[in-house]
Order: sequence, then C-alpha cells, then structure tokens
Amino acid sequence: MSELAAPPLPEWLASMFPAGVQRRMVDVGGLRMHVAEWGTGLPVVMLHGNPSWGFLWRKVVGELVNARLRLIVPDLVGLGLSDKPRAASAHTLANHGRWFATLLDRLGVDELVFVGQDWGGPVGLWALAERIERLRGLVLLNTVVGPPKPGFRPTAFHRFARLPLVADAVFRLGGFPQNAMTLTQGDRGSIRGAIARGYRWPLRRLRDRTAPLAMARMVPDSLAHPSIEALERCQTVIERFRGPTAIVWGDRDPMLGRVRSHLERLLPQAAVTRTRAGHFLQEEVPREIAAAIAEVAARAEAN
Repeated sequence: MSELAAPPLPEWLASMFPAGVQRRMVDVGGLRMHVAEWGTGLPVVMLHGNPSWGFLWRKVVGELVNARLRLIVPDLVGLGLSDKPRAASAHTLANHGRWFATLLDRLGVDELVFVGQDWGGPVGLWALAERIERLRGLVLLNTVVGPPKPGFRPTAFHRFARLPLVADAVFRLGGFPQNAMTLTQGDRGSIRGAIARGYRWPLRRLRDRTAPLAMARMVPDSLAHPSIEALERCQTVIERFRGPTAIVWGDRDPMLGRVRSHLERLLPQAAVTRTRAGHFLQEEVPREIAAAIAEVAARAEAN
C-alpha cells in the first residue's frame, strides 16, 4: 500500500482533534486521500460532504473514541488535506465513488459501519454497491441516497451554482460556501471563530478552491444530469441492505431538511432521531449521532 505521512497542521487546528489520532495519506490511483484514524475494533467509516472535511467529525469521534471501534475519517478528494485536482471535470460522483472504494480496499476494510452526510452519503453508497457484503451497518445524516423525483426543483444554492461567471467568482474568489456554513445551521453560533476558521483553512489558497463549485454542480438540475445514473446505483444499496440502520437528521437544514421523510420511506427499518440542528449537524448534536453509531455498531457485532 502506497502511503505517506500527512501534512502538518498548525497547532491551533491540531489541538481541536481528539487525542490519539493517526493521520496518513493513501494513494487511491494517482491522487492521495487524507485519512485520520482512532482506535481498534469494528471499522466505522465517517464521510463528509461539500465543502467540509474530516474536521467535521471531531466532536462525534470525541464521543466514541473510548469505544471498541476503529474510527476512520477520510477527506474527500479536492477537500480537506486530500489532493486537490485543478480540473472541475475530475469531480463526478462516479470518480469520488471510485476513489473511496480504492481507499477502503487499501485500508483493508473488509467490514464496516458506514456513516455518510451530504455528498459523503452517495459517495460511500456508490463504492459499496459492489462491496455490499462488507456493509455491517448504516447511519445517514442529512444526505440523499438516490435520484430526485420527476418534476423536482433544485435549491436556490444549487441554482446559484449554475450561474456562469458570477458563481465562479463568488465560489473561488469569495471562498463560498465554506465562509458561510453558519447560515445552514439551526444554531448559527455553532460555526464561529476558530471552528469557522478550521473549515476555511484547507481552502485558504485560491488554487485549491475547485471542488466546492464543482461538487455543487454535481447536484442534478435535471433528470438528464450525469449524476442521475450514479445516484441510481446508490439507491440499489439502500434497497438491498437489511442490516442495522439509523437516520439522524437536522430538521432545520435549509437544503436537505425535507428529504428525511423520503429516506424514512426507503429505509422503514431505520431508527430515526430528529433534531433541531442544521445541515452540519455534527457541530450541534454530536452526542445523538454518536449514540446512533454506537447502537448500530453494537447490533452489527451481535448479528
């Protein structure tokens, strides 16, 4: 396995991660993904979305770090400390799914509880479509798991991302949306100060800001969008998986808050925890998320 040491973090940022972290860079086919790990036991892989990074899971990890679990927190390609391709065309759901699948293989993860939020949900499900025998448990947070229904309308955020020139300037030059994450929260004070700075830090250079806009444009704006076929593949995992499942949801999420009822219909076996958190609910309700993960992991190990 091709691995390198992870790049150093400034002390103010490193001190915000739970103690005992092991960090490394893993080659996933010409690009490297940054991975943080804690503990040993049943692997629990937690995958973020756009425009965040593994930093998003630090409070959840803090709640679970003494459990008998191997907590694995990767950064998606283009975000966090992972490599950042300059070409927007690199960012497709299928590409991210392939990179993540390669990561699982190279980390030797032959069984896992998968936890996905935002784009992390579909990316993980795409990879697991051909590895479903490894999936022992599933926890979903404010994400989508399949294609939209006919007649859907993209959110205002995603319609804005389609604007030529204007969106390019705002996303790249203005550091959007990483500098406005607080606007998606139930508690607007949950992403402020050093926390907000922590989210902005990996994207502080203009040349590294391709992914946020490219990934916003990965969201379908029609049923002819290239992501539709990949999302259909994701939904096959949901339809086939019958193991322990949980949904933890931030109902005050302005982008995906209303999607919860759709997931509940697709996953009638799921234990559902509703909260008044927003989109990045890991900042607001880490204990509830950790409790759901621990319960799913315990049921997975008992089966």
